Amino acid sequence: MKSFITILALSLGLSACSLIPKPDLNLSEAEVNPMSETMRSLQAKPGPKYAIPVAVYSFRDQTGQYKPQANVSSFSTAVTQGATSMLVQTLLDSKWFTPVEREGLQNLLTERKISAKQGSKEDMPGLSDARLLLEGGIISYETNTSTGGAGVEYYGIGASEMYREDQVTIYLRAVDVHTGKVMMSVSTTKRVLSQEMRAGLFRYTSLNRLAEAEFGFTTNEPVQFCVLQAIELAVSEMIDKGISQGFWKPINGTNNGQGALLDAS
Repeated sequence: MKSFITILALSLGLSACSLIPKPDLNLSEAEVNPMSETMRSLQAKPGPKYAIPVAVYSFRDQTGQYKPQANVSSFSTAVTQGATSMLVQTLLDSKWFTPVEREGLQNLLTERKISAKQGSKEDMPGLSDARLLLEGGIISYETNTSTGGAGVEYYGIGASEMYREDQVTIYLRAVDVHTGKVMMSVSTTKRVLSQEMRAGLFRYTSLNRLAEAEFGFTTNEPVQFCVLQAIELAVSEMIDKGISQGFWKPINGTNNGQGALLDAS
């Protein structure tokens, strides 16, 4: 009878493994990143009368941190190095700004020189200038800001759950190209969540027989998506602050008398 109970418990443990979501081992198709709630809410609001031309030279990782790994040296950075591309994409999707190419400006100038040498200089318009310059970067990535867990074990059967929170912070400021004045600065923070759940069985069925089973799974938020969400929130907050301070206004909107940057661009 004791052996039957042990075998039954082991069978239940193995069958529970099938309830855990596992990744598809077959090759999957690429997919477009889903739109976040922040961007969906921003696009649902009234857009501008004129999109503001902006320049982004660099929006980089200023933390200098590497991925934490136990007992090994890691040269992989803790956060993405492609935040400039994320910011440009967010500015385009917001419909409020028209980014002009500055990160790859040297490549652009080289192509224009090649075109000029081929005799098409007369047909080439001048480069668009920017009304705003956006500066800033990822200024902080803190690991293990919050950790915890819970577990229980009885007679060789146990289960546990653990979680960890990291935190990424960015700063974004808008500079008036004509005057060099910092018009506004915003900061946003996003938590990065990780979770691990585990259960197992460890029991001697007889003097020389040991039954052991274990299953579990982990869930980790991708850091690059957390950075993207922080950037989207910063852009949305900057648009709202610009409207409240009278720097720009939505279409059919009213100004508060301070002068609209949109009307001057």
